[in-house]
Amino acid sequence: MFKLITLQDTIRIPPETFGNPLEKVGRDQVKQKYEGIVDEELGYVIAVTGIEVSPIGKIIPGDGATYHKVNFSLLTFYPIIQEIVEGDVVEIADFGAFVRIGPVDALLHVSQLMDDYISYDEKQGVLLGKESKRKLCSGDQVRARITAVSLGRAGSSGKIGITARQPFLGKLEWLDMDQNKTEKKPDAPKEQA
Repeated sequence: MFKLITLQDTIRIPPETFGNPLEKVGRDQVKQKYEGIVDEELGYVIAVTGIEVSPIGKIIPGDGATYHKVNFSLLTFYPIIQEIVEGDVVEIADFGAFVRIGPVDALLHVSQLMDDYISYDEKQGVLLGKESKRKLCSGDQVRARITAVSLGRAGSSGKIGITARQPFLGKLEWLDMDQNKTEKKPDAPKEQA
């Protein structure tokens, strides 16, 4: 789920940036501190969207910089267990597929793809269902449910697990085919009174 979060912090304005517009320097400092991080409370921080720097700063003895309060907004992506997401398959491996959801890749393990025996064709880079003959390859669009979330610590990007083995989940092309099959089924004959 994408969120827009408003926060308040104190930033350091280095002496070499004195004379430059305060809002620009403040934005650069907030971007440097927050953009691209993964945090348990915030999730994946994508961008700083708005910033307001207090023009009054403090000087701390021994440091030539000024410290200013700043209010800002962050655009974040916070994956929630049981959330339905759609994404593109970006990589296929013998153990599953990586699906790009938002700014991160989630693992769709072969055991969570479909109710069928699945083989991996390394030459074509596809996962193939034995009975159903359904194929999954890079570039396919998938609808899935988030089943596991582990946000990264100490510089790692975290891990997300997803499943497509539930009704109305899977490759979008398969879902369209299944829907067309149910729409084309003839209605049961009606009894006459």
